[in-house]
Amino acid sequence: MSRILVVEDNANLAYGLTASLELEGHQVGVARDGAEGLRLARAHPPDLVILDLMLPGMDGYRVLKTLREEGCEVPVLILTARGAESDKVLGFRLGADDYVTKPFGLLELLARVGALLRRVSRAPAAEAAPAPASLSIGDIEVSPAARIVRRRGEEVQLTPKEFDLLMALVRRRGTVAGRLELLAEVWGHRAAVMTRTVDMHVAQLRRKLEDDPADPRHIVTVWKAGYRIAL
Repeated sequence: MSRILVVEDNANLAYGLTASLELEGHQVGVARDGAEGLRLARAHPPDLVILDLMLPGMDGYRVLKTLREEGCEVPVLILTARGAESDKVLGFRLGADDYVTKPFGLLELLARVGALLRRVSRAPAAEAAPAPASLSIGDIEVSPAARIVRRRGEEVQLTPKEFDLLMALVRRRGTVAGRLELLAEVWGHRAAVMTRTVDMHVAQLRRKLEDDPADPRHIVTVWKAGYRIAL
């Protein structure tokens, strides 16, 4: 049974989400504001957080930023009425794993929740697989087991999803990966939902790892196909 924390100040929506998730077999806790959500996430670490952004007191962005700064890597699905691209970019930049805008389809939301939870359940097996101590891409050094990335000897702070996306590209050793392929591998989606998610995370990787993000040398776009790592 997975533990899900819903941080949502709309009582009716929180009740509906709780009922639906419990019918799916999950154990659900609810927080009505950001401070309570942060407290519950610290006291009883969940397997997944569903997080509203417009919360009383501490907003969802601050909750997410604090969790990631404290080293919490629990998947976070943002569920909000704020649908502007700038809001989504900020959410992913702070470490969100998925972003759903209100109004939303319940079946799609449950599918995304299931995809995130399946990915978490697969993580131990993936981490147990043998991996090289380090990989080099130009002046970038990646340590898969430690999940550390350095550029010219300086550690670069990547979000969990940014690191997973980088590794998905690195594992292909220069071959092209399509957006839907990357969505399935990194986010667990099996349909063409929000392919801009990949583009936003690639943009963030370029900002952190490339000398000129507008003219990248390592994380290259292949027109009408996807992305690849230039070794």
